[in-house]
Amino acid sequence: PLPRPNRLPLPKSWPTSETLAHWRLPPSAPDWSGGLQAHWSPGESGALERLTGFVDRMLAQYCEARDRPAIDGTSRLSPHLAFGEVSPRQVWHAVAGREPSTAGDKFLTELGWREFSHHLSYHLGDLARRNVRPTFDTFPWSDVEADLAAWQRGRTGYPIIDAGMRELWATGWMHNRVRMIVASFLTKDLLIDWRRGEEWFWDTLVDADPANNPAGWQWVAGSGADVQPYFRIFNPVLQGEKFDPRGAYIRRWLPELSHLPATTIHRPWVTAGKPPPGNYPHPIVDHRVARGRALAAFRGLERATQGVIRPVLRNV
Repeated sequence: PLPRPNRLPLPKSWPTSETLAHWRLPPSAPDWSGGLQAHWSPGESGALERLTGFVDRMLAQYCEARDRPAIDGTSRLSPHLAFGEVSPRQVWHAVAGREPSTAGDKFLTELGWREFSHHLSYHLGDLARRNVRPTFDTFPWSDVEADLAAWQRGRTGYPIIDAGMRELWATGWMHNRVRMIVASFLTKDLLIDWRRGEEWFWDTLVDADPANNPAGWQWVAGSGADVQPYFRIFNPVLQGEKFDPRGAYIRRWLPELSHLPATTIHRPWVTAGKPPPGNYPHPIVDHRVARGRALAAFRGLERATQGVIRPVLRNV
């Protein structure tokens, strides 16, 4: 980074600017943003405090902690980056300036993925509306609104999905591992167009970004650049058991399941043959059946397009 200047002269005349009142942004009903102040410290000072704390206290454990939603193991710098309160260059130099480590390299790789999304957006245009792979324009997406609503409200019957969606509503943020799981569930278990999920994230995420948000959704759905194979369909139960083995994340966001032991908290519908506790719903789809349906749809698209939906475009 450039050295800090000794002084910044004031401009002779200030440019005019709109105020927040001009934007007419009344709270939604209900006001989902009401509790965000408890979770975030906006502004440059908050961004730099978070960056320093992450590099000093958390970076060394990043490789082990980054996939555990129950612990504070990620940088949580994404909102500050999205609003320009800290720059990617500042973050890069703060991490690269430390002793070389596997954890530091991994974090910088993730920062590189962020910049790759902006590279795609610059060269390919509107990532939020247009499939990077045009062959997906004919994909047979489902339009079952009840399934979409259950996903949005955290009422799918799969605890790791529902915990993530409720965390999103309460904090404006969701752990990255859980984002991948809920996106896979929407686009593959429910076969709902990735754009519906992208729109919901755009409305609710404090780190919503016009490049990273749609690029991430297209990566999961299979319609983007350098995508995961279409046959990679996350099992929400196994993902929960692997990355939240004790159920701490589930208990935090699904208090109705807090009394369940770790052995059953990720599949509450099998608790001694009883229905799920409280008013927690049964799964809205059987994952095994949904996975088979998704694979059939993706294979049909692959046959129709002579295999061109396979991962390509590593460099765009």
